[in-house]
Amino acid sequence: MKTYNNTGNVDTRSGFGAGLEELGKKNPNVVALCADLIGSLKMDAFKENHPERFFQIGIAEANMIGIAAGMTIGGKIPFTGTFANFSTGRVYDQIRQSVAYSGKNVKICASHAGLTLGEDGATHQILEDIGLMKMLPGMTVINTCDYNQTKAATLAIAEHDGPVYLRFGRPKVANFTPEDQKFEIGKAVQLTEGTDVTIVATGHLVWEALEAAKELNEKGVSAEVINIHTIKPLDEKAILDSVSKTRCIVTAEEHNFFGGLGESVARTLAEHQPTPQEFVATQDTFGESGTPAQLMEKYGLNAKAIVEKAQKVIKRK
Repeated sequence: MKTYNNTGNVDTRSGFGAGLEELGKKNPNVVALCADLIGSLKMDAFKENHPERFFQIGIAEANMIGIAAGMTIGGKIPFTGTFANFSTGRVYDQIRQSVAYSGKNVKICASHAGLTLGEDGATHQILEDIGLMKMLPGMTVINTCDYNQTKAATLAIAEHDGPVYLRFGRPKVANFTPEDQKFEIGKAVQLTEGTDVTIVATGHLVWEALEAAKELNEKGVSAEVINIHTIKPLDEKAILDSVSKTRCIVTAEEHNFFGGLGESVARTLAEHQPTPQEFVATQDTFGESGTPAQLMEKYGLNAKAIVEKAQKVIKRK
């Protein structure tokens, strides 16, 4: 099976920062707004090099979204930055009314998503943000897996006309996708070919899916791994083509199994090709304080859990 090399652990939020800084040099219409978390969102370089296009809004996330929506009327392309919890749950009304309903070209960029926020605990670990955002008409929802892909996605969404939710994380994780990749919104990436089980994963769970595929291969199980970086619009063809071969699927995400990638996949299968499915996701629960590794282990969001679910779903064929 095809293998991937980790070129070094890097946080995905740094990929956003690098992409934003590159956009600052290339596109004079790109502006950045932050809710008092410049360092955490890695927006320092953009602020230093393009101060006239950077706006520190302070701890006033609702105002940030409203200002961003207004700036699009003048042709600007605003990128907002704060934690995922504050980017969605705290300002859902403003996003719904001023951005989604109005079809404004705002890029809502959210760091510290999921359990891997770590020690800050349940109040900051939003596990329902993908569901919130994918239900908004016209909203594109992207959840990247590593530094390189996050940088590429940041560049790509500036060219996309319409509201986007870009979700990334805090911890340093494997960086394994190509540095020079072309990011195509709505186009899944097949990482390995397989015949026994399909594993579709998003965000931090993509590397775990690859690790699981290696372990399954050693057990004589051929796993097809697909990186679903765009939750909406979902690449339904890639999923359906894969399950037509494997006849079973595991979905893996750092999100509640209600409302996330797994639910979108289940809807697709129900409509087009009913197929046994198992979910690797949090089970309708809030998080808690702990290191990212401890939390991923406790809540079953790792390669070990993916292997177990793959073995279980294969028996259901």
